[in-house]
Amino acid sequence: MKSVLRLVGSWDVLLVLLLVIVLGTGSSLSPYFLVGSNFTFLISDSMERAIMALPMMLIIVTGEIDLSVASTLGLASSVLGLLVGVGLPLWLGIVVVLLVGVACGLVNGLLITRLGLPSLVVTLGTLALYRGLSYVVLGSNAISNFPIAFTSLGLGTIPGTIFPWSFLIFAVLALLCLIVLHFSWIGRQLYAIGNNKDAALFAGIRVARVKLLLYMLSGLFSALAGIIFTARFSSARADNALGFELDVVTIVLLGGVSIFGGKGTLPGVLLSLFVVAGLRNALGLIDVTSDVQSIIIGILLIVSVLGPNLVQRIQTAFSIRPRSARQ
Repeated sequence: MKSVLRLVGSWDVLLVLLLVIVLGTGSSLSPYFLVGSNFTFLISDSMERAIMALPMMLIIVTGEIDLSVASTLGLASSVLGLLVGVGLPLWLGIVVVLLVGVACGLVNGLLITRLGLPSLVVTLGTLALYRGLSYVVLGSNAISNFPIAFTSLGLGTIPGTIFPWSFLIFAVLALLCLIVLHFSWIGRQLYAIGNNKDAALFAGIRVARVKLLLYMLSGLFSALAGIIFTARFSSARADNALGFELDVVTIVLLGGVSIFGGKGTLPGVLLSLFVVAGLRNALGLIDVTSDVQSIIIGILLIVSVLGPNLVQRIQTAFSIRPRSARQ
């Protein structure tokens, strides 16, 4: 009985139930929701957020946060558009853009680890900074003269499947993150830092270096997401992915990752990803405006902070009750 109660109280199980509810509600709201072509669009539309959520999870596990991911994506898209617009080979432009992403993460990491500034304040500032630089690079212009082979990265599907090519990229990155976080000494270090930074330092973990590398990884993944976003819309604009950071943080926290660090699993984040993607898709099919969608995602963000704590209290109450009964 105790194990059953624990299972029912598990946050991942609740996410599975929430995903079933979203799928059932979506199919009842629109006959097109469960169509294969819509699932292709749903997956494609969520891949940039999904890619940025991977390093975001690792960062939050260590007790930090990165709110600049969407702005880094926009800056990467703008730089790629500028470079292609002046005639630079596409492959070289992609390499430069990935380096720009790493540089953005490096700036965040240095300000946080070397100067000891709060990550919330730093990345809130670079959120505005990187978005402003995007407008400096492109202004209000849009660059759209990209090769068809490049745009197929965002629009094309893997032959014989409904999955876009971007899903393959995400699947490989997610598998690597799963191995690193749950099956390697690196993952143990990340959880140790999140649980107690001082204890991690005494244990010999180079906390500052680990966090710096995580922010550089976040910048790299955000730049990659910017390349995929640009390919999907065949357009580089300074306002690309505006507001995506809200979805990314919601996905990670709703997945059961503690905002205080030291707790969370990748499977939970993957479940959360499909909950948020399915919810946005279902609302879009019935013409719910983006403003209303943002309100709903904001509510989910609040639930994601309160929910796991409530579930943990329920589990604790059920584990204590039998002892009380014995006494």
